[in-house]
Amino acid sequence: MNKHFQDNSPIYLQLIHLFTVRIAGGVWVAGQRVDSVRDLAMHFKVNPNTVQRALVEMEALGLMNTAGTSGRFVTSDQDAILHARDKLAREELAEFVDAMSQLGYGRDEISRLLDEHISE
Repeated sequence: MNKHFQDNSPIYLQLIHLFTVRIAGGVWVAGQRVDSVRDLAMHFKVNPNTVQRALVEMEALGLMNTAGTSGRFVTSDQDAILHARDKLAREELAEFVDAMSQLGYGRDEISRLLDEHISE
């Protein structure tokens, strides 16, 4: 399997997540032109149809838009980017809290561990 992807989820969904992280994290900035479908497919070693499917979904999410024949661009809508960033953070937190709960940690213990980790 490609080093970028896991077997437990469709590749196009993993691409959506990866692209969203790049936008939310500022790697791809508002208004930036996104590489072509072909270039992205070659970079990630996936089928161009898979990349196309992910990019169409990114547009539906409001994180990208197409400008005619000029290509695709990261949205300039800062609210959409901040919303995506917040959503990703909340998803990560939910997974973390769930994992800690499975280990028997309660709210106060999780907070203490976070505080200790941030202080380090």
